Amino acid sequence: MEHHPASAWLAEAASAAERQGGPGMLRYVLLVMIVGCALTAWFLLRGYRRKDD
Repeated sequence: MEHHPASAWLAEAASAAERQGGPGMLRYVLLVMIVGCALTAWFLLRGYRRKDD
């Protein structure tokens, strides 16, 4: 097994991140995560609603 210095590993990780997608992709991921959390909270909390008949 070869030993790679941390600086070389970080440089490779940074160059790989640039090839994967730009900041627009992060916006989509955050938007989907926020919408998913809101829908999950709505789904879970609607069961606790009181039915006053």
